Amino acid sequence: MSEESRQETPGIIIKKKVDESWKNAVEKEKTTAFSPSESPQAPKEAPPSDPGFLYFISGLGMQALASMGEIPDDSGLTGPIDLDQAKQLIDVIEMLSKKTKGNLSPEEENAFRELLRQLRLKFVQKSRAV
Repeated sequence: MSEESRQETPGIIIKKKVDESWKNAVEKEKTTAFSPSESPQAPKEAPPSDPGFLYFISGLGMQALASMGEIPDDSGLTGPIDLDQAKQLIDVIEMLSKKTKGNLSPEEENAFRELLRQLRLKFVQKSRAV
């Protein structure tokens, strides 16, 4: 269903053609995509769960790695290296490890231990390189 309109200005005639058939096609898709008895299928992925303690700790670890220039952004570039910030984040993770000792599951204790080991190793490597 095309619609043609004319606008006249002194001495100039402008013809404009407007194609609105796509609107009808979209509306038709909306109404026929699902029958009344059907509902849209949920994505096959599991719904996101509440962030847990390990999620929080790994987020701090990612921030520390980013501070050491280890995590590139979407363009593939890394940010500036800030070893002071990285050290502070590693210290915060260590403090949390000490403060939560005895209240962690074995999985959480192992995650803390491994995360701190990897971050300290990377920090020493970066400190020597700079």
